[in-house]
Amino acid sequence: MSNRRRNRNAPRASARVTQYGQLRNPFPPMNVFPADRIEAMHDAGLDILERLGIKVLLPEARAIFATAGAMVKDDMVYIGRDIVEASLASAPRRIEGRAGAPERDVVLELGSLVFQPGAGAPHATDEVRGRRPGCARDFKELIQLTNHFDVFHMLPPLVEPQDIATNIRHYFTLECQLTESNKFPFIFSRGTPQVTESFEMLRDFRGLSDAEFEAEPRCYTIINTNSPRTLDVPMAQGLIDFARMGQISIVTPFTLMGAMAPITVAGAITLSHAEALAAITLTQLTNPGAPVCYGTFTSNVDMKSGAPAFGTPSHFQASLAAGQLARHIGLPWRSAAGSAANLNDVQAANENQFGLWGCLMAGATVVIHSAGWLEGGLSISYEKLITDAEVLNMVAELCAGAQASDAEIGLDAIEDTAPSGHFFATAQTMARYQTEFYEPIIHDYANFGTWTERGSKDASTRARDVWQGILADPKSPTVNGDRLSALQDDIARRTQAGGAYPES
Repeated sequence: MSNRRRNRNAPRASARVTQYGQLRNPFPPMNVFPADRIEAMHDAGLDILERLGIKVLLPEARAIFATAGAMVKDDMVYIGRDIVEASLASAPRRIEGRAGAPERDVVLELGSLVFQPGAGAPHATDEVRGRRPGCARDFKELIQLTNHFDVFHMLPPLVEPQDIATNIRHYFTLECQLTESNKFPFIFSRGTPQVTESFEMLRDFRGLSDAEFEAEPRCYTIINTNSPRTLDVPMAQGLIDFARMGQISIVTPFTLMGAMAPITVAGAITLSHAEALAAITLTQLTNPGAPVCYGTFTSNVDMKSGAPAFGTPSHFQASLAAGQLARHIGLPWRSAAGSAANLNDVQAANENQFGLWGCLMAGATVVIHSAGWLEGGLSISYEKLITDAEVLNMVAELCAGAQASDAEIGLDAIEDTAPSGHFFATAQTMARYQTEFYEPIIHDYANFGTWTERGSKDASTRARDVWQGILADPKSPTVNGDRLSALQDDIARRTQAGGAYPES
């Protein structure tokens, strides 16, 4: 694997975990509220949908709700709790996503752990080229970096390639994912024409029939509600399109306390829960059993500026509460880390790690924005992607667990070492010294003198060296030449025909 290189400037991992494939969260989930309060929040969410309703801007979605017995008045939909509860019963508890290679498949269920880097940023930034609007080069490079690290299991759209027209952008982003990685790919929900074309291209590139494509999830999308209590046209259409074709929707209300949600953790999470339940219900009314993930992205705003804040105590508590609600309904779920810092500094590290540990302690299934995210999602930092991957690798090592057989206890080594002696030369140490401990990507454990002799490089500078080294020789997967030619011919034909514009 690429992360087994043995030098200070490239990713390395101990032999105990040679590939960070499917992980299981080793930490017991932490609660922030008593069980009766979680039950009250769930009940309040049902009451919101039944009594207050949710605005649904897509007529087709309103018709689906109405057919199931929901009350529809203009663009407001009032969903009875019996409809929601039946939908929760049909939503799958375990989702098996099929990637481009079997070893890259993902399992989404409570207890599993899947990492994604940051997604959806309009800007990219690095220490060599500075901050800039995201472009095709950035999108490709960031996919290559994501592919390089085993600890990233799913491909998000890390940055928007704004130098590519919106009517053909989905061709580029899908082709890039399919040719630069064999991990589980992402497709934007920006209208049925773009989604349908993307499904068709992915199906053909994987060599699947229609039935095979629909039988198992091959891709996913992120669905954000417009808080408070609004489901807009492209998001509602995306839920329907993905459900009909058996592909994964990860439902994620973006609720900022004090802005588009109540200022309290309990209030914001209750609103988020109601919105997520409405979206999940739409998928199940469209196609019972369609794969869908519960989700939340709830933090607070800075009340002095109104700007989003991440990695805060409230963000941490909101993740814990969302985890309790996800376990209450029994569905796999998505949470997020992230940072509001403007560069890859100690604030960025603190915020991302605090947010990450909130996800881990909450038992999140999918952790998005786990690496690289700055400015509250306005930019992706190449250096931060690397420094955050270091932390995720260490978490992955923890997922492997510690061993305590007689060989690990090592009584012989203790017997062979005199009081006040050392263990460097024992047989146990000699057999394990090259593989026992995690070896870092960019952390430098040298003393001050050695570090100075090496150029006194800080972590961000070392991270810069790492990403430059990876991109100088990216390890893209082997692609079927005939299928690649067919994909490129298909894209050329669709482009010539005018592409497909996003729907609003």
